[in-house]
Amino acid sequence: MRRDAAIYGLRRIAAALILILSVSITAFILARLAPGDETTADLLNGVDERIIAIKRERLGLNRPLIVQVADYSWGVLRLDLGLSARFEQPVGPLVLERGANTARLGFMALLLATALGIPLGIFTGSRPHTWIARMVSVFSLTALACPPLVAALGLLFLAVSIGGIASGPRDLLIPTLALGLPMAAMLERLQSQATRDALNAPDLQAAVARGIPPQRLIWVHAARQSLRPVLGVYGVVIGGVFSGSLAVEFATGWPGLGRLMYDAVQSGDVKLVAGCVFAGGVSLAVGNLIADALRAWVDPRVRGIA
Repeated sequence: MRRDAAIYGLRRIAAALILILSVSITAFILARLAPGDETTADLLNGVDERIIAIKRERLGLNRPLIVQVADYSWGVLRLDLGLSARFEQPVGPLVLERGANTARLGFMALLLATALGIPLGIFTGSRPHTWIARMVSVFSLTALACPPLVAALGLLFLAVSIGGIASGPRDLLIPTLALGLPMAAMLERLQSQATRDALNAPDLQAAVARGIPPQRLIWVHAARQSLRPVLGVYGVVIGGVFSGSLAVEFATGWPGLGRLMYDAVQSGDVKLVAGCVFAGGVSLAVGNLIADALRAWVDPRVRGIA
């Protein structure tokens, strides 16, 4: 049993490392193939050609693309993401500093989404015909139809209109709500359907016949069984926190990877763009690892244990 669990864990870790490496290298190639480079802004601003030539030589832009890709790949393997042309600093510390802020925002949004979505989904799935369940479903569908960027702008407008709501660049409330509420709505819909399916399963129907109390049946047996399909998409949800946070951070002024990515794209800083994508790959990979671990804990069959 322990051996199977160890093999399962090692396979998932290997898959996560491959994902991180592939997305970061792909981002570097695509950014390098895009029009312009780190010296385009200097050229448009009339900087002396000799200075631009020195900068191109220092950044290795005169080398063939295949050589640049090989050097960058070797650097990623050594956790060296190169030098940012815009900030004249190593990319790693920049991404780590801003990534910590994005992780903080993502954790709070994910905590909010889980705390709201899972219990509400169990409730609406077990009592689908009550007026509360119908209201929750309407709110969930509305939140699902609202992108995080639109939610952030709407919440900012509400904060300015009402007053007294923390809406500064360092305040977490609005970006957390903008990110967390759509995710909570998605989790509620998934959990609701999974709960209905679990309650109709033969083993739970048999538990009803044995006289297990309804509350225990719903909140213990059905909840545990219905978590399996929900946890299957939890890694994607965690990855969605990163992608959604980019727009939310830019709209609310939160100093995370969103603003850093925007600055990198604007200046054509290829290595910084690839570094931000590397952080996104790490986020998605860690999310998938967490989701796989939770699924294996809820359902041992996932890791091949009978």
